[in-house]
Amino acid sequence: MPASRPASSRPAPTSGRRRGSWPVLRAVRRYFGFSRRETSGFVVLLGLIVLWLVLPRLLRPALPAYDPAPDQQQLNNWATELAARRTTRPAFASRYPRRGAVPQVALTPFDPNQLTATDWEARGLPSYVARRMVHYREVIGGFRAKEQIQRTYGLEPDLYARLAPYMQLPDQLPPREARSYPSRGPYPDRKPFEQTAGSRFPRKPTRLAAFDLNAADTTQLMQIRGIGRGYARRIIEYRQRLGGFQNKEQTAEIYALRDAPDLVDSLRKYTFVAPGFAPAMLDVNNASFEMLQAHPYVGKRLARVLVAFRQQHGPFRQPTDLRQIRILDQATFDKLAPYLELK
Repeated sequence: MPASRPASSRPAPTSGRRRGSWPVLRAVRRYFGFSRRETSGFVVLLGLIVLWLVLPRLLRPALPAYDPAPDQQQLNNWATELAARRTTRPAFASRYPRRGAVPQVALTPFDPNQLTATDWEARGLPSYVARRMVHYREVIGGFRAKEQIQRTYGLEPDLYARLAPYMQLPDQLPPREARSYPSRGPYPDRKPFEQTAGSRFPRKPTRLAAFDLNAADTTQLMQIRGIGRGYARRIIEYRQRLGGFQNKEQTAEIYALRDAPDLVDSLRKYTFVAPGFAPAMLDVNNASFEMLQAHPYVGKRLARVLVAFRQQHGPFRQPTDLRQIRILDQATFDKLAPYLELK
């Protein structure tokens, strides 16, 4: 048998306090898998958090007990002072003094044409309706029937129904008398469509001979039906800016006649362009910017480009040189070509 160890060489038994101490930490280590160092750090961190939460309460000074009696006394004093001011202060005087109520009168038969605004108010009408009633009576020259009073704006139907039985007027206006006219009119001796001597607008002729469009003045143009002084003046102005009409179709380009195709047809019907007519030419090499932009086929934008082009590249040698300008399309060039002159 092996020899038994001496009692002095056996390990001393662990104390019960160490074996069973900190069971919570052992459970945390076993659950989270912490090492001994991590567990110690966790305990320290937890202690700091608890200290952070408890420390403000420990360091906060003790507040004295609140006594509401002084504050309540101050509020009572202010309330007493306000009440005293309210009773001693004079009543507010309105900038616009309010009229006193008009005393009402008993309803008896009355003539609406004899009442003033105050009399209407005494019979129950509001002040603004009473003034409106008097003004309406003055405008129409007096009431002749109750239906005229009923039309007054703002008069309530129930108020009118209460006053209507006492109004000394008929309910409705008398019917109008039918007017009779002579079979031939008030002027039997005048012929139909005969122009009077004092007529303001002379009657235009029913048969009109064609006239030269480039030589006509406003008086000749106004002989065409539908063309007045304004249209005639605009036609003359456009002709002057254009330099003369090459054909009658150009009248449709006038801005004032764009929405009046019937007037354009009348111009084409009663006017003509003389054969061999030579319009006023436009010298694009020497004309100023103002002269160029005034032409209906040029305008401000093209005139600015024309002036800049001839300054950079010199004068135009032939009309087709203008086609080098990109903003000048073929349609505009075709209309402008008869008016071009190169010097």
